[in-house]
Amino acid sequence: MKIPQPQPLLLLRLLGLLTLLLLPYLSPAQRRFELADISRVVNVGDPQLSPDGKSIMVVVSRPNLAANRSEAEVVLVDVASGRQRVLVAGRPTVKQPRWSPTGDRVAFLGRTGTGKEAHTQLFVQNLASGDVRQLTTAVENVQLYSWKPDGTALAYSSANAPANAAEVARGNDSFEVGNGSMTVTAPPAPDHLWLVSATDGQPARRLTSGPLSLPDDSSAPFAWAPDGRTLACVLRPSAQTGDQETAVYTLDVASGALRELPGSPHRVDLPAYSPDGQWLSYQTPREPPFFESLEFDVVPVAGGPARHLCRALDRNLQRAIWSPDSKSLFVGGNDGPTVSIWQQGLDGKSRKLNLGPVSPNGSYWVEMSIGKRNAVAVTANEPGRPAELYYMASPTATPRRLTDFNHETAALALGRMEAVEWQSDQLRPNGILTYPPDFDPAKKYPLVLMMHGGPSNASRAAFYGFGQAVAAHGYVVFQPNYRGSDNLGYAFQRAIRDDAGAGPGRDVLAGIAELERRGWVDTSRIALSGASYGGFMTAWLMGEPRRWRCAVAGAAVVDLLDSYNLSDNNVSNAGHYGPSPWLSAANLEHYRVQSPLARATRWRTPTLILHNVNDFRVPISNAYKMYHALKDNGVPVRFMAFPIAAHVPGDPVRSAEWNRLWLEWLDRYLGPATPGR
Repeated sequence: MKIPQPQPLLLLRLLGLLTLLLLPYLSPAQRRFELADISRVVNVGDPQLSPDGKSIMVVVSRPNLAANRSEAEVVLVDVASGRQRVLVAGRPTVKQPRWSPTGDRVAFLGRTGTGKEAHTQLFVQNLASGDVRQLTTAVENVQLYSWKPDGTALAYSSANAPANAAEVARGNDSFEVGNGSMTVTAPPAPDHLWLVSATDGQPARRLTSGPLSLPDDSSAPFAWAPDGRTLACVLRPSAQTGDQETAVYTLDVASGALRELPGSPHRVDLPAYSPDGQWLSYQTPREPPFFESLEFDVVPVAGGPARHLCRALDRNLQRAIWSPDSKSLFVGGNDGPTVSIWQQGLDGKSRKLNLGPVSPNGSYWVEMSIGKRNAVAVTANEPGRPAELYYMASPTATPRRLTDFNHETAALALGRMEAVEWQSDQLRPNGILTYPPDFDPAKKYPLVLMMHGGPSNASRAAFYGFGQAVAAHGYVVFQPNYRGSDNLGYAFQRAIRDDAGAGPGRDVLAGIAELERRGWVDTSRIALSGASYGGFMTAWLMGEPRRWRCAVAGAAVVDLLDSYNLSDNNVSNAGHYGPSPWLSAANLEHYRVQSPLARATRWRTPTLILHNVNDFRVPISNAYKMYHALKDNGVPVRFMAFPIAAHVPGDPVRSAEWNRLWLEWLDRYLGPATPGR
């Protein structure tokens, strides 16, 4: 029988259908990273070396768009072989796994209960039997905890229950406002310390009370002394978020007696005893009450003056862990285009660990663990690979990758990343470029600025999913680290003081000019974008004479008066922008001229505004002002709000929508996604 030959048009349709059917099975290297791939990135974090140094726990979480949550599990990784087993599963909210001092048990936090009765509680799992016991029944969430050195108990932090719950239930719910965010609907409750047995099932015992509160934004505000009789803790005068003056106290666990550490600075965090009990370290800014250049001091427990141990490193240090022999601290923070770790000796000598392309995770933190013989475990990114677990047998070893959770993403056609620097005034800012995967320097490309928040933060040459998705659309992504960024030393970081926009703005413009000299920038298609302080910089630069193609302002500060009066940081913003605007007409004018809103009549850039309705950090009033300033002047503007209480979305669904709107706006104004057009 003669077989009929397919017609050319029909053949093309069949080939197209076959391509669509096979697309999910094609080699990942044949396609670029897209927005949908962000939800496939596996987060690997919070590494914890075991007491015997043979294994490492990590928290592995994956976005679940259907349930709109990230689902986590604790995975145990064998250092020698890399073999894995899931240690804690079936608890999607699991976090903060910590080894018992003897290594036979693991504690962790997890959500229990439903509806209004759902709270984060503390659990302990026996490694031999697998049995899990819930240790706490706190009426408010357990925030943080720490094992007592002998493993018999754990200290944890939790807020007070409302004292007038019954009255509030019947409508008697007025409250006194203090230095807090305009979004609060009830008086903030102090976070207190409690002690719970790890073995006998007895109820927890409160260790602190009264108005003094642990800071709610600290990652480690308390620590045990090696003898187990004392806790060092950081307390502030109230639970109001703006009351940020803190001091170090020592707490006698048996009696509950508190004593302020003599000479304690009044802007301090992260207290930690040396393993031999001779020293106490803590984090404090170089020049309180300002925020710039956080460093770690050490003070003798027996009494004596503090030593500025890390001053010579000249970096904004976010984490410190004592070495097992008590002779040094491992400290880390943003450093140039990466995150670095140093071993800082008590003798004043230091060495930077050679991490190569590995950049430890963390924003305002460094995810690392120090074990026996100064072994180092970090969860970290590389330019072409999302977070994995890495191990160094010693501070001089080369990082060895132990996991491959993100192999599918690493196999995609990713854009090359490059660190660049340039001259601006007397400074040398730097930044990160992400190129389209098929970048050709002989062609012209749109330039998309993506500016970081903080401003005490920095963009790094490490995998950044949204940046890769934008670059895949044929745009070069530029992430400038302008003055105020915390990766280039104290002088660079403090240069923003009382100069919130003009100086950083000159840095960004000089960076753009440097890139334009390379010849591949399409100068008619440059977009501004950023969130939080990056949104501030977006709004500030929109006031420049230069014509920008479009802008995206996420959670953007446009009025510094709103930041001072209405945000959770409120009065502490004086450390950046100058003394209270209400002390004099000159102060008020100083806040006004530093605000992007002062330049609003110059705004002519089509702008997408993204903001959360109950943003505690940047009140949504900023977004409304920006919207009306643009709309009233006939400038194309779209204002999208998310009805949640967060600074930026953190759940998978809203995060995906935030990113989609952002990239869609860029595509709309930068033209068809034609690389090299």
